[in-house]
Amino acid sequence: MYSKTHRQNKIKEILRDHAIYNQEELVKFLSEEGIEVTQATLSRDFQELGVVRTSAAEGSRYTLNVEEAGNQIRKLISFEILSVESNEMLIIVRTLAGRAQGVAHYIDKLNSKLILGTIAGDDTILVVPANVKNIADIVQLINKIMNEEKT
Repeated sequence: MYSKTHRQNKIKEILRDHAIYNQEELVKFLSEEGIEVTQATLSRDFQELGVVRTSAAEGSRYTLNVEEAGNQIRKLISFEILSVESNEMLIIVRTLAGRAQGVAHYIDKLNSKLILGTIAGDDTILVVPANVKNIADIVQLINKIMNEEKT
């Protein structure tokens, strides 16, 4: 029995490497990989992964919606951040154990002009502001991410 993560990674790989026009094709590809999946499970996976139907010259096909996938990642990140603290110089973000690097990567990919960069350990992130005057805005930004799905 394969894990949900393995199955979803395989779905992303198949959608990236092949034009899939219907769910039956995807079920066949997964079956060839030894992964048996029901239509209901596949539909849930599509929703979680942000898979959408797009129009192509050959007809409608399934693709990963990058924006929706970003929203899914943001939801996960919101649960991984435990707290945000700051002083007059720096910002510290505490995360679940082992998640600091993933959260720091997400913060870096925001490409905010307020943030120079991040340094991550196992459960703690040092956020370096571009200017100390930005600290309150950065804390507000991270708090917004942290509380997005918890309210």
